[in-house]
Amino acid sequence: MARRNDINLQSGDVSMSSRFFRPNLDRQGRMARGVIGAICVIAGVIVGGDVLWWAGLILVVPGLFAIFEAVSNWCIMRACGIKTKF
Repeated sequence: MARRNDINLQSGDVSMSSRFFRPNLDRQGRMARGVIGAICVIAGVIVGGDVLWWAGLILVVPGLFAIFEAVSNWCIMRACGIKTKF
């Protein structure tokens, strides 16, 4: 018995979750997100290493998410239907 979120290959239907998480970035978008993510992580470590650990955390978390987007070839804004430049 198939679950609700499974892909039904016979009828050609694809579940909403599999369409949401499919890769949607090209090489330029992956590079942009990787560079932005690395800059945020480095800046967060520098800022967080001094005194403002909470400010460093605010930079590191989005930086890690941007790196995740670059590695997984997926952008959350594009998945939600928002057009991005890269």
